[in-house]
Amino acid sequence: MFNIVIFGKPGSGKGTQAKFLKEKYSLYHISTGDLFRKNIRNQTKLGIEAKSFLDNGDLVPDFVTIKMLENEVLLNNQVKGYIFDGFPRTLHQAESLDTFLSSINLKINATIALDVNENELITRLIDRGKTTNRSDDQDIEKIKNRFNEYNTKTSILVNFYNKQGIYFSVDGKGSVNDITLRLFGLVDSLI
Repeated sequence: MFNIVIFGKPGSGKGTQAKFLKEKYSLYHISTGDLFRKNIRNQTKLGIEAKSFLDNGDLVPDFVTIKMLENEVLLNNQVKGYIFDGFPRTLHQAESLDTFLSSINLKINATIALDVNENELITRLIDRGKTTNRSDDQDIEKIKNRFNEYNTKTSILVNFYNKQGIYFSVDGKGSVNDITLRLFGLVDSLI
C-alpha cells in the first residue's frame, strides 16, 4: 500500500493534483473538507459535533477531525493506498496520523509539498474567487492571513517529514499538466 500526504499553501493546487494522483495510482482520496461535509450531511455523531463548532465560527478540534479521518480509513481499507489532502496541517495531527497508521500496520510513504511563491498564489486565489464566489479568496488580507497560518503551523511539517526521509518538494508553478507530470515522475520514482 502506498500512502501520500499532499500539502502546500492555499491555492497551490493540492486538490486538483490530488485528483490526478488518485486516478493514476488508484488511491483513495481523503480531503478533510469533504470529510466534514459528508459527516455533516449524513448527520453522524462526529458531523453533528463538527457542525456545532463551525456554526460558532470555531475551528473543528483535532480530536474530531482525527476521529473522522480514522473512521474513513477503516471504512475504506480495501484500497491500494490513500492520498491525504488537507491533513495533517499541524505537528500534533502528523504525529496522530503516524500513530494511527502504525496501529493498523500502515505508514506514510511520501509527503509532497507543492511549492509556489505567494505572489503567484494571491493571483490564483483572486482569480478563483471571481469564479467560485469564495469570500476567503477575494480578500488579500484574508489570503495573507491564511498564508501566515500555513507558515506558522504547517511548514513545521517539512522538518518532521524530512527527518523521516519522506519529504519531497515539487515545483508548483506552470501549467496544471506540467505540475502533474512532475508529480507523476516523482511518485513513479518512489513506488
